[in-house]
Amino acid sequence: MHLIDRGAFFFIMIISELLRPIENWAPPGVAWDKDNTGLQVGDIDKKIKNVLICLELTKEIILEATDKKANLIISHHPLIFYPLKKLSFKTDTTSQLIELLIKNNITHYSAHTNLDFTQNGVSISLAKKLGLLSIKFLREIDKNRYKVVVFVPKESVAVVSEAIFDAGGGIIGEYSNCSFRTLGTGTFSGSEKTNPFVGKKCSFEAVEEVKLEVITDKWQLSKVIKNLTNAHPYEEPAFDIIPLENKNGNFGMGAIGEFEDALQLNEVLGIIKRKLGLKCLKHSKSKNILVKKVALCGGSGMELMNNAIASGADLFLTSDIKYHSYFDAEGKIVLVDAGHYETEVIILETLKDFLTQYVNKSKTGKIGIFITEKISNPIDFFI
Repeated sequence: MHLIDRGAFFFIMIISELLRPIENWAPPGVAWDKDNTGLQVGDIDKKIKNVLICLELTKEIILEATDKKANLIISHHPLIFYPLKKLSFKTDTTSQLIELLIKNNITHYSAHTNLDFTQNGVSISLAKKLGLLSIKFLREIDKNRYKVVVFVPKESVAVVSEAIFDAGGGIIGEYSNCSFRTLGTGTFSGSEKTNPFVGKKCSFEAVEEVKLEVITDKWQLSKVIKNLTNAHPYEEPAFDIIPLENKNGNFGMGAIGEFEDALQLNEVLGIIKRKLGLKCLKHSKSKNILVKKVALCGGSGMELMNNAIASGADLFLTSDIKYHSYFDAEGKIVLVDAGHYETEVIILETLKDFLTQYVNKSKTGKIGIFITEKISNPIDFFI
């Protein structure tokens, strides 16, 4: 933040400083590799006035931002999903939105699948909205963690480990500063060109060292290695980078939870309809069975249907369900399609609360955090 002195001390906040906690909560590195999360248009080094949050960007929402004096729009869906070959302000909708953002000096940022896959993201928020208990990810993400093993002289372990932790290493679930340390002996002989931290050049040395092992997410790896090497006292620190197959409990797809008591299917359908403010919903033909365990995925989540079945869930709630999928689920699980917009729009309230708490804790001038009043759902219903 930047200090301004006008007789009293207070701070202004620039856009990048507000985006930092979002990316700590929902790291861009966890996003689907074909996604385009992050900055879409604009300048993140400008002072924040107000912020408008929406599911996707439309012309009406940009005009609403200007009315609310918001120079930052944060959307869930990205504006630029595919590479742009040209900007045609007369015929192309995306180009026209980019032009309108630029003319109104508005920065646009997207938190998409990274916000889907994180704790308290889209699916977890949806599960909480429905009143489910014992909520966890339906499918944890795997193959995105590394073990970093470094050999450190005993007296430098605290400094090196702290540097690794500061870079985001050593987080396992709700625990931080996690490491394993083994005392041993390291040996080396430096050439004439060396200047060893311990011992003499051209001499065989045996040093008491600690084998320090820390787990890190892949998107933190480069920063962890940078901090490690900067903090390490050796000219040539020895370390290993080991890819892991482990599932990552911090990030996942979908969610699963339970109602406190088993409910009749019609009761559950009523809860979904009421809690999400739906005009109607689609579901597979089923007898009025009892439902206790519910799996769900905000947005399009049919790739998780088999995970939902394997979990023992009685019902799977998502959207964009294809006709033949209902046949595939027959006798295995109840499918409920509550709409793409309807199962994702709940994240806006979560995001607003998150940003409001952050702004309130900072010593800044007043920043308004608004949820759009415009409905961007392209689907309507005739009832």
